[in-house]
Amino acid sequence: MYVCSCFGITEDQVKRHADQGACTPRQIASACKAGTDCGSCVRRIQAILGRGACPRREPADQGRPALAEIPTDVPRAA
Repeated sequence: MYVCSCFGITEDQVKRHADQGACTPRQIASACKAGTDCGSCVRRIQAILGRGACPRREPADQGRPALAEIPTDVPRAA
């Protein structure tokens, strides 16, 4: 199912990025652009991510890279 219609990002793609360490909508946006155009998907992204502990949130809040190891070549759904 598509989460972000603007960039064709699926729920599975968001979950993959989350599994690789993205734990905020901003980090998801950095990884795949979801949520950066119209913004209507941000609440859905938040719901997918949940409110659990996030070990990478602190570095991101301090301006340090939190997603350095997430590949940018994750294939998009056709």
